[in-house]
Amino acid sequence: MKNRNKINIKKRIGLSLYKQYKKNETKQHELKYLFWECTLRCNLNCLHCGSDCMVDNLVKDMPIKDFLKVIDEIKPTVNQNKTMIVLTGGEPLVRKDIEQCGIELYKRGFPWGVVTNGYLLSKKRLESLVNSGLRALTISLDGFEEEHDWFRGRKNSFNKAKEAIKNAIKIESLKFDVVTCINQKSIQNLTQFKDELIKWGVKEWRLFTVFPIGRAKENNLLQLNDKQFVELFDFIKSTRKEELIKASYGCEGFLGNYESEVRDDFFFCRAGISIGSVLADGSISACPSLRDNFTQGNIYKNSFVETWNKKFQKMRDRSWTKTGICKTCKHFDYCEGNGLHLRNEKTGELLFCHYEKIQNG
Repeated sequence: MKNRNKINIKKRIGLSLYKQYKKNETKQHELKYLFWECTLRCNLNCLHCGSDCMVDNLVKDMPIKDFLKVIDEIKPTVNQNKTMIVLTGGEPLVRKDIEQCGIELYKRGFPWGVVTNGYLLSKKRLESLVNSGLRALTISLDGFEEEHDWFRGRKNSFNKAKEAIKNAIKIESLKFDVVTCINQKSIQNLTQFKDELIKWGVKEWRLFTVFPIGRAKENNLLQLNDKQFVELFDFIKSTRKEELIKASYGCEGFLGNYESEVRDDFFFCRAGISIGSVLADGSISACPSLRDNFTQGNIYKNSFVETWNKKFQKMRDRSWTKTGICKTCKHFDYCEGNGLHLRNEKTGELLFCHYEKIQNG
């Protein structure tokens, strides 16, 4: 084990205190984010896509009224002003009625946001969404034009996203960030790409690594090697110190001594604890990345509130994840088996360990 990632005493104390915080949050399991997978249709063909998205999907878009029934059910049980509703997909903007849904959410007092690839987010559409109550927006941009268009599988997708980003920056009322999936192509130009985002006026930037699920499992160019993995965290750490753009690593993965240095908080997979979702077919899940064996019910058969309160045990008691390499890991109490989306849904085995990859780098 390399000393570079040996966790110092100060950080161990912080992790121990945070462990108690996570325990309390899990016990209360207050719903703070509700994702609606409003469509499985998508206008891009991303190399890394791990979902069931395709241009024309057999699962039809859920009617807005069906999702609003869930919203009306949860409203008495949550603080709606502090419960964010996030519309995702697929690509949510392929739907023409997002504004209608947004207006209804706004009427009910819920802040709402959209995660988009930006291809359909013209200035006119953005204004329409903002006028419908849009509060938060995330746009994906995965490097410069050649890298992004390759990664997203469609020409001109970079220019469309760039235009959307520049328009979004101008709206002061909007909580806005850019997300970037790092791969072996984009990591080569990270510093220049950072400088470009700063020049545009981007204030918040989240970086992710591609996990080996779905299409990403078959393409070696999408996976960082161990050395590049460490380089990424050193880059984020130094960028945060510059304070020119708020860079942070995504919510997945326990990072050893990088904890609290490449994002604001210690690692905490909140799936099923404060994050829930309604999938395109009505399935009730946690993080939208969790499907199949992780779904807890279906809104067409079950009460969402009852399901949220009485089920989700698989997410709230993670002792079952202490298997394979996690079984003997001395940091299990801090990590609790990594992000649940990185575990084999049938066997429970861990598919990807951030800490191990950092150690090897």
